[in-house]
Amino acid sequence: MADVTKILMGGTVFTGGSEPLVIEGGAVAFKRDRIVAIGPVSEVIDAQRGAEVIDASGKLIMPGFINAHTHLYSALARGLMADIAPSANFVEILEHLWWKLDRALTHEDTWYSAAAGALDLVRSGTTTIIDHHASQVNIIDSMANVAEALSEIGIRANLCFEISDRDGETKREEGLAESEALISDIAAATEASDSAISRAPNDGGDGEGAGLLSASVGLHASFTVDDETLDRAAGIAKDAGVGCHIHVAEDRADVDDSVKRSGKRVVERLHEHGVLGRNTIAAHCIHITEHERDILVDTDTIVVHNAQSNMNNAVGCADVPGMLEAGVLVGLGTDGFTGSMFDEMKVANLIHRHVAGDPRVGHDVAERLCLRNNGVIGSRLVNGTVGELSAGALADIIVLDYDPPTPLEAANFTGHVIFGLTGWMVETVIIGGREILRDREFITVDATGTAARARELARDLWDRM
Repeated sequence: MADVTKILMGGTVFTGGSEPLVIEGGAVAFKRDRIVAIGPVSEVIDAQRGAEVIDASGKLIMPGFINAHTHLYSALARGLMADIAPSANFVEILEHLWWKLDRALTHEDTWYSAAAGALDLVRSGTTTIIDHHASQVNIIDSMANVAEALSEIGIRANLCFEISDRDGETKREEGLAESEALISDIAAATEASDSAISRAPNDGGDGEGAGLLSASVGLHASFTVDDETLDRAAGIAKDAGVGCHIHVAEDRADVDDSVKRSGKRVVERLHEHGVLGRNTIAAHCIHITEHERDILVDTDTIVVHNAQSNMNNAVGCADVPGMLEAGVLVGLGTDGFTGSMFDEMKVANLIHRHVAGDPRVGHDVAERLCLRNNGVIGSRLVNGTVGELSAGALADIIVLDYDPPTPLEAANFTGHVIFGLTGWMVETVIIGGREILRDREFITVDATGTAARARELARDLWDRM
């Protein structure tokens, strides 16, 4: 990456962060992978003489989105045509569909599902993915395939492999080993190892940039994980200084199983085994009690809401307003249901007032989860500050073609997000100071070729299922 300051200038800038600003006729300057200045055009230009200027007049400039919980491995299931039995409940959905899919994935399937899923996310303005991968037959080296696919695109990601006991001891051991290998390979990346993971671009090879990839220790859910597995996974995470990433109380079946196994509810059980903590993601948390909510607060554990997926699976709606009021750090993810954080925000904005039967409820959920908390979450798990445009933050920036019919200010930005902005408006995506998407065309990879090969693999995958 050239050692040249670049300036996106002339557009309306939304800074994001805890105290967001809207700057008309604004500019964002970045050098290598970091933002160096932000403000009115005249101020930034004067302070950054000799910079390369990129005209963004009439556009909206804002931080790239963080998808705080997704499953790229599900990308090849879109429009699935296979002999799948109808499912009457959530456990049957897993048994009839997702566990059949993840057992059928080859290493090539894993590579292309990661690539195709990530391309969809980038198109809609996502610059950081927190992914949870499963391929329960082809486990060893699966994460190197995911990492290589994402590195070629140039997207930022926190990765994990889904450890589970559901397929027996051998597969459990392979999952634990793959988790350790992922952490080790990413750590070795800064030492220029030969692993595929290490080839994630930093800042052009001079060693000063933030690597695009980081790791967590993945677990499926309490109801498919034994006590020993919880202890060992938590130990790997503790030794590596990372968190865990696990589905929590997504369905009542998870609660029933935990009580039967341990006499404790899911959050209580995970806490007892050392899984929770400030870098751990507890996805969903639909069926939890106030006591469990207090444990999440006390441990500073991250919760991620996935409104559309929960509705699709008919598992219920998490009490996000209650968790926010209690002090839980709640973010927003798609759970693999969509590639658009815009779509997820729109649904998250509506579902809580619908469930409550009260239009006063949930008006700020989308803003707090996606535009604020996801930045806090992402910044905990990746190598730098994301989700905001500020000096020193990572240069993860998106530019949208949006000409608002009403005034756009910091105070009403959420209204524009919910009722005006869509993913197809995204024209430019910059990640770590590197253009990934320009004029809606990918710069780093052959997106058309990737989609063509993914279609071929999908049909074969469906036949095997």
